[in-house]
Amino acid sequence: MDDGRFTKQDWKLFKEKLPGWQETYMDKLNREYMEILNGEGNPSDKFWHLEKRIKTDKRSPGVQLQLTRTDMVWNIIALINNEVISLEDLNGFSDTLKETVDRILA
Repeated sequence: MDDGRFTKQDWKLFKEKLPGWQETYMDKLNREYMEILNGEGNPSDKFWHLEKRIKTDKRSPGVQLQLTRTDMVWNIIALINNEVISLEDLNGFSDTLKETVDRILA
């Protein structure tokens, strides 16, 4: 396993890409919330279902994330595991980072 130190470029790229990844993920969530609200059922049932869903979703790394360089690879793993991003989204990152992510996910 790598010693956890990745390039400054990896960290810079991660900080640049994260807001876009999160915006895309939250857009997906918003569409899902609209489906809940526009679906069949009582308004109160839809409201409480949506409230529960938002409470769960707001803890997703696609919504909020503790941004530290030492946790970068684990944050990337969490983003992949929560289907916020895919391995293809790591294009541009160093081979060391991508190989480390691959090993952890294997």
